[in-house]
Amino acid sequence: MDSEQPEVVDSRGAPPLPSLSQLIAVLPPKGACWYCDKPLDAVRRFCCKSCCVAYAEEAQYNS
Repeated sequence: MDSEQPEVVDSRGAPPLPSLSQLIAVLPPKGACWYCDKPLDAVRRFCCKSCCVAYAEEAQYNS
């Protein structure tokens, strides 16, 4: 009988990922969305929540 065991990933050596609010806090406003470059006012960093989440996912994947 061939039983498949799920792969166990050891995450003890990986540094903790920043939370979404920490990630956004370090980004300076640039007048455009950090994900899609849609023009924005001088205060906002993302044009919508989906761009914010997508940016955070990419940042965590590339870290």
